[in-house]
Amino acid sequence: MLPNKALEEKNQFEHLFLQTATILFGRDIKELPKVNLYQALVNTIRQYISENWIKSNRYYTEHQEKQVYYFSIEFLLGRLLNCNIMNLDIGDICYSAMKDLGIDLNELFEEEPDAGLGNGGLGRLAACFIDSMASLGIAGHGCSIRYQYGLFEQRIINRNQVEIPDNWLKNGFAWEYRKAEKEINIHFGGNAYMKNMPDGSLKLVHEKYTVVSAVPYDVPIVGYHNDVVNTLRLWNAEFSQNFSESGALTHEQLQEKLKFQYQLKAITSCLYPDDSSNEGKLLRLTQEYFLVSAGVQSIIRSYKKLHLPITMFSQKVAIHINDTHPAMAIAELMRILVDDENIPWESAWDITVRTMSYTNHTIMPEALETWSIDMFRPLLPRIYMIIEEINRRFLQDVRQRYPNIDNMLFKYSILQDGLVHMARLAIVGSHSVNGVAKIHSDILKNYSMKQFSDYYPHKFNNKTNGITHRRWLMAANPELTALIDELITPEWKTHPSQLIKLLEFKNDMAALDKLQQIKQLHKSRLAAFIKNKYDIAIDPFSIYDIQIKRIHSYKRQIMNIFHLMYIYNQLCDNPQMDVFPHTFIFGGKAAPGYHIAKETIRLINTVAEIVNADERTNQKLKIIFLENYGISLAEKLFPAADVSEQISTAGKEASGTSNMKFMMNGAITLGTLDGANVEILDAVGADNCVIFGLNADEILSYYKNGRYSAWEEYNHTPAIRTVIDQLLAGKFTDNGSFRDIYNYLFNSNDEYFVFKDFPAYCNAHKTIDEKYRDTKGWLESSLMNIAHSGIFSSDRTIMEYARDIWDVQPIKLPAQ
Repeated sequence: MLPNKALEEKNQFEHLFLQTATILFGRDIKELPKVNLYQALVNTIRQYISENWIKSNRYYTEHQEKQVYYFSIEFLLGRLLNCNIMNLDIGDICYSAMKDLGIDLNELFEEEPDAGLGNGGLGRLAACFIDSMASLGIAGHGCSIRYQYGLFEQRIINRNQVEIPDNWLKNGFAWEYRKAEKEINIHFGGNAYMKNMPDGSLKLVHEKYTVVSAVPYDVPIVGYHNDVVNTLRLWNAEFSQNFSESGALTHEQLQEKLKFQYQLKAITSCLYPDDSSNEGKLLRLTQEYFLVSAGVQSIIRSYKKLHLPITMFSQKVAIHINDTHPAMAIAELMRILVDDENIPWESAWDITVRTMSYTNHTIMPEALETWSIDMFRPLLPRIYMIIEEINRRFLQDVRQRYPNIDNMLFKYSILQDGLVHMARLAIVGSHSVNGVAKIHSDILKNYSMKQFSDYYPHKFNNKTNGITHRRWLMAANPELTALIDELITPEWKTHPSQLIKLLEFKNDMAALDKLQQIKQLHKSRLAAFIKNKYDIAIDPFSIYDIQIKRIHSYKRQIMNIFHLMYIYNQLCDNPQMDVFPHTFIFGGKAAPGYHIAKETIRLINTVAEIVNADERTNQKLKIIFLENYGISLAEKLFPAADVSEQISTAGKEASGTSNMKFMMNGAITLGTLDGANVEILDAVGADNCVIFGLNADEILSYYKNGRYSAWEEYNHTPAIRTVIDQLLAGKFTDNGSFRDIYNYLFNSNDEYFVFKDFPAYCNAHKTIDEKYRDTKGWLESSLMNIAHSGIFSSDRTIMEYARDIWDVQPIKLPAQ
């Protein structure tokens, strides 16, 4: 029974919902399908959000708060309805009102599409960060592109990945607000040059360019129980109003207009267009400039409303570059300051560097973004001129520091070997460069970006990634949330570091029993989901071992499936072998042009079909590949996991965040000393995770001395040799051989050390098997992981960014 005030609020909510449904659809709610009920509910909740959104923006303007703009090519939001209800603190009245109307709120949650605005860890990190900024009261906003289609919707057909369009906007995006009056014009192509004026000065001329209009679609980002609402601004490419209102057209003009319309729509058509062709590369470069030009112009326009001198810009604005995709924001800000605001170059550069900061997400040279000058200059002639001048002045400084050592210049030049090096631009043009885990930042400073770290030692720092506990624990695992509330009080929800208080209960059998019951509940739910979707029965009392990541050779899903082939071989030889029942679950997408990754998916599904159909072994071993992995699926997997597979080659994964989400839900990490695994080990201790394999220094040594031999490992390791031979002949090749994987491993000399780490990986699984049989010890380790997970909250990470990089303080909105 709700108390009187809550009852009144519930009745008001119910009335508002019915009124909104009537206005939107003009029908009785009993006649409305679930999708319309969902849309009515979202529009009801938007009315709760709007008042706080207006109040937040007004406060930022009136108090001239410094604001952070987080530029990212992707934001993997997931569904927002449940989290927004939770953050607004209207869960009880919302559930009660829907129940009164005979509506199951949980069914409406399922009607929400996953926004196709991101793909993997980069986008999910960005989403966690803007959630934390709002919840901490930091004036921080996201800036990205409104993609018509997501990366792709993955289907597994005949064991192969098949990509179909992810038309996530087919019913619109219920949370967005189109702001046509705030459109921005962006210039592409044409000719740019400096013209000599009669007074001896130089004037920029940019002519014969194409104008593209960027229209913002704003999505509110709701803070947790603090009335703060920030903004994720998504830019859509559209015809400018002037172009749309053009008069009568000739046939040729109409054809030209239709051609331009097609090109325009392509800019925001899809996330990560295939860049295996020049056309795809050009589209991707166009997208990146479209994002930064629209975003930076919009920021300048908002700043001018403060009526402050432009020289104070960096005191009121921080622009953060999430990886290199938005690195052109540096050149774009310089363009505006120099060309439009007539600021001298030296002053404009000082403002730009003080404003910009950059997060690096990779140490692999092939993943550091570069663009062909021959493509870059014609598309963005003025931006290229500015980068050329940035580079010229920077290399002058390099020559002064390293006189008479001309061979140093190629290590530093932004323009080198016919390419524009975007990471170098990001470093030179920012005041802060951070890695995302301690080991990653150390490798950046000591190896992959050593020359820049030596040149700018004050710029480089570490900010270990984090995840929002509000989504990945409170929303995804309400049962565990309730148990934690009961054990240590709900204060941890706003101070996640207080999760450490759970250590007081590591020997409390009543608490451990409840923890086990909650895990079993989620395992049973996942088993039911898999049975319903794939008609595969899995044992909910087996060990759930899960690897969910983008499919990539360095993440070594291939080593995981090789191990399962190895175990299956053993079980076939000895069906009575003492193995605790295991269910191995994979999920992840391979880039459409990444052949070996797609072959890895085919191998996983081929092995799974054989193993799952074998009655001799399938009571002990099951393998599942879950198609179309995304946020909503992840929310089912993390609470159900027993084992978190984090097995990337040491030194390759910048951080990882799935390791943190698994840990926060009580899974045990099985992994290498890579990324944030190192800090998880430091936090929980060796008894509460299982670490194996070569470390980063050993890997780097092999790369440096060239003494590693895949053939030698193959010839001296019977376990791996048998499995590798089965890629060509045997029980797993009835439906097509896997020669391409075989050839890749040897032709690349096993570049990610699968052969070398394989014996240690097999032994690590034996350790997991032994640990799981000790139920009390396993539950203690599970609790230890949850207790130490507070340090991996994105709230901690964002407070470090705010203090050390952005120089901003949390605000507290006045009470109504």
